[in-house]
This record gives sequence, structure tokens and C-alpha cells, in this order.
Amino acid sequence: MEATGYTTLNRQAGLLREMQTVANNIANSATTGYRAEGIIFSEHVSRTQNGPSLSMATANIGQTSLITGTLTQTGSTLDVAIQGDGFFLIETPNGERLSRAGSFSLSAEGDLVTNDGYRVLDTGGAPIFIPPDAADLGISTDGTISAGKRLLGQLGVVMPDNRDDLIREGGVMFRVEGTFDTVATPQLLQGFLEGSNVNPISEMTRMIEVQRAYEMGQSFLDAEDNRIRDVIKTLTR
Repeated sequence: MEATGYTTLNRQAGLLREMQTVANNIANSATTGYRAEGIIFSEHVSRTQNGPSLSMATANIGQTSLITGTLTQTGSTLDVAIQGDGFFLIETPNGERLSRAGSFSLSAEGDLVTNDGYRVLDTGGAPIFIPPDAADLGISTDGTISAGKRLLGQLGVVMPDNRDDLIREGGVMFRVEGTFDTVATPQLLQGFLEGSNVNPISEMTRMIEVQRAYEMGQSFLDAEDNRIRDVIKTLTR
């Protein structure tokens, strides 16, 4: 196969990945705390022995949108939404993870947990325990949890030092390749949930654009295949 064929195949692979990303965004447009993902294409240029240089593009970098999603009032005591920067700190079997999904509940042991049963951590990285006799739970804008005048803990709200260090692990969970710090002045809302920040209309438009670009590339590959077949037939007569 000639260089043009390899270049087009590489482009098709990148467009396929982008199509999968867009489809995943659309599927999670109603998922609480979901962050839209985009694809960044990187170009690689190589000098050839004879003739001009060869350029190939790959779609190997995912970019997470940190725009705040729509906030919906639920009235639930343990529902918490973050306004602006920051992620909740979650304990999982694979280590600490970050999430914007603030739909919390209490485990049988009294720990504050996510919908998946993972424990929510405080500013010091410890689980948050809510005593059985705690009444009138309140969560202030800085994440402090109290029952009447009794302080129970403070939700850990953190932010990666480098936003590009966020690695998606499916759903609404992220791990951080680098380091992260506690947000000094978080803005939390009790009784609210943050929805997905996906714009379905924009994603549908992008899906159509990617599909058309993929079809164009496929047409080129088909034409190139027919050209090579014709050349082989001519030479073997």
C-alpha cells in the first residue's frame, strides 16, 4: 500500500474514535456529573527519502470539558453540587478518584458513599462518618457537614494541578496522573445535583460532520483500491 493509503487509513481510525467519543457523550447527556469528552488530533511529519515529507494524524488525546453543567434542585439532604472548579474526592479499590457526581447516601456503617458504594473522603483523605443520631444535617458552601451545632467533617473538594492530568475511567470517575490540591474556597450547594455538561445539539451536529468525513475517506480508499486493481490487471495481461 502506498503512503496515501496508510495516511487515509490512519485518518479513518481517528475519525472512528471521535465518532465513538461523540456517541458516548450523547448517551450520557442525562448522566449526573458527566463531563463531555473531545478528541484532539496530533500531526506527525516524517521526511521521506525521495519527494516531499509525509504527514499523518492520530487521534490519541482525549480532552475533558470542565464547564459546569446545569444545576437541578432535588431537595435531598445528601445531594451536593459543585459550582465552578473542583471534584469530590472518592475512595475506590483502585485508589483515590475524582468525580463531579454528588448524589450521596449513607452506607449501613454510616459512611457517606456514592451511588456505587464508594466512600466519600474529607479534606484530609479520610472517610466521612455520619452518626446514627445526627439530625438536621447541613452542608455549607465550603463543604462543612454539621448536625445542629455539631461538626461532622468537611467534604474534600480537590483540583488537579494540571487539568490535562485527568484520565477518564468510564462513567463519571477520573484518576489523576499528576498531583492535585484541595480547593481553598469551594462553592457547594446542598440539595442540588449537577447534570451532564454535554450539549446534545452540538454533539449531534458533530456526529454528522464526522460521519460525512469518514464516508469521504472511505470513498477515497475504494477509488484507490480500484486504481491499484486496474494497474495490476494492465501489467499482468
